[in-house]
Amino acid sequence: MHSKNLSSSGLPTTQESVVWIDVAYIKPFNSSYIAISPGQTIDALLHANQPLDHYYMAAKVLESTPFIGYDTTTTTAIVEYIGKYTPSSSPSLPSLPGHNDSRSHENFTARFRSLATEAYPVDVPTNISTNLFFTFSVNSFPCQGSNNTCQGPNTTRLSASINNVSFVNPTIDLLQAYYNRINGVYNSNFPDFPPLEFNYTAEYLPLDYEVPKLGTKVRVLNYNATVEMILQGTNVVAGADHPIHLHGQSFYVVGLGFGDWDKDKDPPNYNLVDPPFQNTITVPYLGWAAIRFRANNPGVWFMHCHIDRHMSWGMDMAFITLDGNTADSKMLPPPTDMPKC
Repeated sequence: MHSKNLSSSGLPTTQESVVWIDVAYIKPFNSSYIAISPGQTIDALLHANQPLDHYYMAAKVLESTPFIGYDTTTTTAIVEYIGKYTPSSSPSLPSLPGHNDSRSHENFTARFRSLATEAYPVDVPTNISTNLFFTFSVNSFPCQGSNNTCQGPNTTRLSASINNVSFVNPTIDLLQAYYNRINGVYNSNFPDFPPLEFNYTAEYLPLDYEVPKLGTKVRVLNYNATVEMILQGTNVVAGADHPIHLHGQSFYVVGLGFGDWDKDKDPPNYNLVDPPFQNTITVPYLGWAAIRFRANNPGVWFMHCHIDRHMSWGMDMAFITLDGNTADSKMLPPPTDMPKC
């Protein structure tokens, strides 16, 4: 299921066993609803153990930002049991979390645990070589032109950023530029930390914080680097949920919380035993997520918010993982029949 923002779905009186997240098994758990973000995949087993009848399956959007307009429609489908029976004239609707109940989404996500068995082991990095702290913000630029038709706050033009850098799409593909050593396409100086430390989730923030820098920047990682990255949501312009997707690399979600990440209080509570292995994690509204991964896939890998409008506004960046020293740890060349642009 994919949606404009986050969504939840469920069936009345029926339990679903959640068993899989982002192509990785997790410890099964039962739930009356599923909370899923754009870009995520979840596998669940439906327990068809109710009396023979027709049942509504329903889904609706979760939108945490208070003043954002969104479609409040509840979409439905009907699950029909096979057999001889007279169906109810009006199937009942499942009870789903409220449209702005972000806690229900985080409570669902917090139940994800890797199997962590001999057959399905975990390999959570513990000796971290690269520490990154990325802020995810909605921003704004002054409206260009004289008619002031921009629809952002105070007639500004909405944008978005990671560490206050709003990504500019290059005219030459990043992978092509890296592989062919084409200069001038991108800069390798994406910041490890935001340019300014402040209370990221405060209710009111200075207007000066709203304007980001434009740039096409990447962060270079050594092969086999062990990375811890804090993904911090902010209330610049407006807080929002941000489903962040990393291409080419899955990661362990070792921590999740609301407010500003605290370097002293939060790491001791990390789950390093059986954290879920994902490729998309929703940074909660005015909250944070902590992930760890080993950079063992050479190449150029895009990271972005999976809400399309945020991605188009500039909430993107890329990692370049360098080649290793062995033949099987080097980036493969393009296929000989690859079409020319």
